[in-house]
Amino acid sequence: MAVKSYSVILSKKINEFNKVINVDSDKSISIRAFLIGSICQGISKISNVLLSEDVFSTINCLRRLNCKIIKTNKNQYKIFGGGLGSYYAKKNTLLDLGNSGTGLRLLSSIISTTPNIEVSLTGDSSLKKRDMSKLITLLNEFGAETYPKNKINLPLKLRSSNFPVGIKYIAGNSAQLKSAAILAALNSFGTTTIEEKFKTRDHTENLLSKNSKCISFRNKKNIIKVFGKKTLNSINVKVPSDPSSAAFFAAICILKKKSQLKIKNVCVNQKRFGFYSILKKCGAKIKVINKTKVNNEYVGDIIVKSGKIKYLKTNPTHYLTATDEYPLMFVIAALTNGTSKFLGIGELANKESNRIIEMKKILRQVGVKCKSTKNSMTIYGKSNLVNKKRFLKINSLSDHRIAMACTVLALCSGIKIIINGFETVNTSSPSFLKIIKVLGGKYEIKKRT
Repeated sequence: MAVKSYSVILSKKINEFNKVINVDSDKSISIRAFLIGSICQGISKISNVLLSEDVFSTINCLRRLNCKIIKTNKNQYKIFGGGLGSYYAKKNTLLDLGNSGTGLRLLSSIISTTPNIEVSLTGDSSLKKRDMSKLITLLNEFGAETYPKNKINLPLKLRSSNFPVGIKYIAGNSAQLKSAAILAALNSFGTTTIEEKFKTRDHTENLLSKNSKCISFRNKKNIIKVFGKKTLNSINVKVPSDPSSAAFFAAICILKKKSQLKIKNVCVNQKRFGFYSILKKCGAKIKVINKTKVNNEYVGDIIVKSGKIKYLKTNPTHYLTATDEYPLMFVIAALTNGTSKFLGIGELANKESNRIIEMKKILRQVGVKCKSTKNSMTIYGKSNLVNKKRFLKINSLSDHRIAMACTVLALCSGIKIIINGFETVNTSSPSFLKIIKVLGGKYEIKKRT
């Protein structure tokens, strides 16, 4: 069912606040939990699931692959896993992943080593534009094939390998491709060795950690070994809140004077915590309390207080732990005095949109000087941003992070901004506007006909 399009209009600065909030559950962990649960033996239980479009797309595709999934409560599910190689589908069954690059990459990797599967992969207009050449190369290494040959964008047909064998894989800065290699390796013969050049987010490894017979780690050498054809025991996962979704509310608090915010039960995995670490180094008042370990993930409450910060500077290693928050950091830089520089961000060009180019266009329209290359962005920020235009219209481009970042820009600058296609935010944070309202933000929703 198509999601109805709507616009959000913001025209007033948010007032100071002191609030305690819960944000939406983590999307990365939710999707991975369903995928891994589907190839475990027995019933896996997932609670506090993110009820977003990307997660629903993953669930729907798993059901089309003969995996039984039932909802037992508002955000609780049971997955009746049939074990490795248990997927089944009629030839050319259509799998629509919507906007979910995570779902596409990880599900196709599992399919690639499940014998006798041939499916058609598609997604929304944004996902269809994304370059999948690195994923295709990885699937080919395991013996799977995609059609048409030499095509690197969806829609594609995927034919699985009937005799997948473990490979040696050098992982770059994409946690999704690393996870794809791990998941494809689980049903391959022999051992797959994955060497990480850089330590990227490790939710897949954490979810598999209790199945120690199938995966091992050598942290000093950044080596992951996956031992194929080992039965996976069912998992029981409680999904924490998403640090990327929380970052947008933290940013509003940082930029708004005399404000304080407590965000509860957030995943504070260090490989997802780059945004907060970067802002702390720039003077932001951020701390984590009540830190515990749940399902091999660290969870805690984040306390944020407003205060003066200095310009932002990031290097290529920051990208690994703050991938999703760069559009937001561009907005923070625009509203902070000084020259902020972001280096090593070339992969932003292959997100839901080219986030470097699109954010530069937006910031220039509100009077912020900025320049970019294929791998960097420089922003000349000013805390008292005054826009002479009556209002600014922005198209979300089916990019939830751009829509959310522009919401922060409007609330913290007072510039009237109309964001078209705001429904894209539902792919990751369906409670986003409700929480903005809790903080005191004013907006108007206009349904498009």
